[in-house]
Amino acid sequence: MHANQPDSEEINDEAYKQLTAEEALTLQSSFRAMSPWRIIGWQALVGLGLTLLGWAVASSAAVTWSVAYGALCVVVPALVFARGLQRQQRAAHVGAALGGFFVWEMVKVVLTVAMLFAAPRLVEGLNWLALLAGFVVTMKVYWVAMWLHSTRSKSVAKI
Repeated sequence: MHANQPDSEEINDEAYKQLTAEEALTLQSSFRAMSPWRIIGWQALVGLGLTLLGWAVASSAAVTWSVAYGALCVVVPALVFARGLQRQQRAAHVGAALGGFFVWEMVKVVLTVAMLFAAPRLVEGLNWLALLAGFVVTMKVYWVAMWLHSTRSKSVAKI
């Protein structure tokens, strides 16, 4: 037996609870996977809201387009990434799936950087502060979704 493996006596300790069939089904049903498409939808919605807010506050086409482009720099690469991962789910081996994840993550990063570099040519009168605000706030939607998802999952501990 390895040094870091527990003895059978330790496994039977009261820290572990054997679940009944009903408890196991309840636990299994409580684990809902977060849909990347839902998160991207929320990001697009927040990006649209920010764009409208930028238009209402600044009344400037340059600010409005800058905010919108900043949001697009998050949403478009996320769409490409999610589509690539969806195709990767059919991979036969775990190693291939993991490799595919890293490849699509690299594609997402390169696409994001390319879009940011193209911004001065694509958005007339670019306002970098507005672009950055649209970019950062839209990106943070993912973290808010993760936090909200984790607060719902904490009810599992009550089983």
